[in-house]
Amino acid sequence: MNALELTGRARTHVVELRSTSAMASLSGTVPLPATLHKHAVAPFLALCRAARAAGFELQAVSSFRDFDRQVGIWNAKYQGERALLDAAGLPLDAKRLPPAERIDAILGWSALPGGSRHHWGTDLDVIDSRAIPANYTVRLIPAEFAPGGPFAALSDWLEEHAARFGFFRPFRGALSGVRAEPWHYSFAPEAERARRALTPAVLEAALESAPLLGKEAVLAQLQRLHARYVAAIDWP
Repeated sequence: MNALELTGRARTHVVELRSTSAMASLSGTVPLPATLHKHAVAPFLALCRAARAAGFELQAVSSFRDFDRQVGIWNAKYQGERALLDAAGLPLDAKRLPPAERIDAILGWSALPGGSRHHWGTDLDVIDSRAIPANYTVRLIPAEFAPGGPFAALSDWLEEHAARFGFFRPFRGALSGVRAEPWHYSFAPEAERARRALTPAVLEAALESAPLLGKEAVLAQLQRLHARYVAAIDWP
């Protein structure tokens, strides 16, 4: 991937999957739409087939996300228009936090624009659509994937089988500063190449002209933020 692809400012590396009859025939299910790195498409569809055979309907609720979309998420959290959570998942008042604390609070759950693994098309947030209770709104919180949660069985199955298809969980709440995200899976072969290529310099170049709230504070500590929230991941 080139610098534009790495930072979500280009889509030349991704493929849009739609719920067409041809795609449904190929996948054996319809876990779509999704937008993925071209090399992650076949492995993901194979994972979907295996999951369906085991009784799950694997669905991607988030896949590729571009730079501008990530800026929108960041700015909404920075100015308190979107929920900002602490390490325990409890709400914070963004406007009461100084910039450095606000930035770390955001990065615990949401990536810095240009530094999101979703930019690469290698990473997806997945659920089991068969397990969604009636009139239930999926929140993508750890409790949904813990024992007693609607996606606990899927979580256990993915822990055992995802690696056979090249997927792993990069955020387990251990080495990375990002909180544990049991719904977030990454296609390792392409994602690891991208992680190594996304240097602080590449990230800084993407951010310099972005309409990012708190940008001055971000750039002042970019080396630390990159090391903790981009470079550091939790391998299996």
